[in-house]
Amino acid sequence: MMGLMASEETLTAKSMAIRSSAPGESESPSSPRAWTTRLVVLGIVLAAVNLRPAITSLGALLEEVRDGLGMSGSVAGLLTSVPPLCFALFGVMAPRLARRFGPGAVVCAGMVAITAGLLIRPYAGSTAGFLAASALALMGIAVSNVLMPVIVKRWFPDRVGSMTGLYSMALALGTSAAAAVTVPMTDALGGSWQSGLAVWAGLAAAAVLPWMALARQRGAEPATEARARVEPALRITRSRTAWALAVFFGLQATAAYITMGWMAQIFRDAGVPAGTAGLLLAVTMVMGVPLAFVIPRMATRLPHQGPIVIALGVCGLAGYAGLYTAPAGGAWAWAVLLGISNCAFPLALTMVGMRARTGAGVAQLSAFAQSTGYLISIPGPLLVGVLYQHSGGWGLPIALMTGLMIPQMLVGVLAGRPRTVEDEAPH
Repeated sequence: MMGLMASEETLTAKSMAIRSSAPGESESPSSPRAWTTRLVVLGIVLAAVNLRPAITSLGALLEEVRDGLGMSGSVAGLLTSVPPLCFALFGVMAPRLARRFGPGAVVCAGMVAITAGLLIRPYAGSTAGFLAASALALMGIAVSNVLMPVIVKRWFPDRVGSMTGLYSMALALGTSAAAAVTVPMTDALGGSWQSGLAVWAGLAAAAVLPWMALARQRGAEPATEARARVEPALRITRSRTAWALAVFFGLQATAAYITMGWMAQIFRDAGVPAGTAGLLLAVTMVMGVPLAFVIPRMATRLPHQGPIVIALGVCGLAGYAGLYTAPAGGAWAWAVLLGISNCAFPLALTMVGMRARTGAGVAQLSAFAQSTGYLISIPGPLLVGVLYQHSGGWGLPIALMTGLMIPQMLVGVLAGRPRTVEDEAPH
């Protein structure tokens, strides 16, 4: 494997030198272009780390926030549905903004919005203000979600798998770190939930800096960037691949939100202590850190990503079967299996970059797949709660999770076919 990695890096370095240098010239490690590329890598990593702490830090302190703001149970439940709704609504704007201002400038604005939202919401003083500030942060996350695959495609066209893997790994690390660290960090800051939430604004502010520098270096962007702004839009809704990828994205997001929202409760109802149940959820989330780097690299080496889709789906089905038959007895195994299954997210991001030839095509496909997908994901966690409440057990909710995994595998196989949306949805 190390040999393959070295081969990929060598080929990439050669191709980047050919694209960025005049005949007879080579790009030295200290050249402006090389430093700009390193800045892009740093920006991608810092942006990815900041794309989930706004959500998982709130989940860790939700009870304290409810008590502090006097939220009703229904409003608190609404908070769990706000992220995918904002991702769907605001993500649609990303391609148009990117064509006008450039993806780098839009991601920079997104990081600023995340910083401002995280800093304002703990001190808003009311439920309405808290929701508005949360929406501001989620808006920044939404446009950055959509444009990260675009940045990867334009700056690293020969390393889509590696860079998507790095981005996905950083995203998973930020997700799990915020879930694990927020409570002890709040205690260390004096027990104030406001401080425990606001501290994450500092991490978001750090991500603003590289993107601010990149937004000002308009001349350093790839030549394809300027062309992408004048390319006409694709008729993306005519592409079967785009629809398959959107449904796949939505179903995997549904599974992920159900897992994050309800898996700990399933274990607790089976007799697992609360502390252990939380640790099991952390294990599920941490599984995404190494696998988010490995899976995209594997995906880009295959002409058809269907086998990976099926392998991840089988892990999910096995995990659900275990939760139904022996939730406490094999809890650690089910947590690992569901963690593997949830790595359909980095696979979906990788396929977004592979199913379009141009940066403009990736921008449209990413916006369509993620916006449509997040809309699809909204009812799932709510429906699980309704089934659990009315049936008094986890049989029906687990049956629903299992049933959704089958179409996820089917549409994933369709989305993994080696074709591009430009061929299916011409201008």
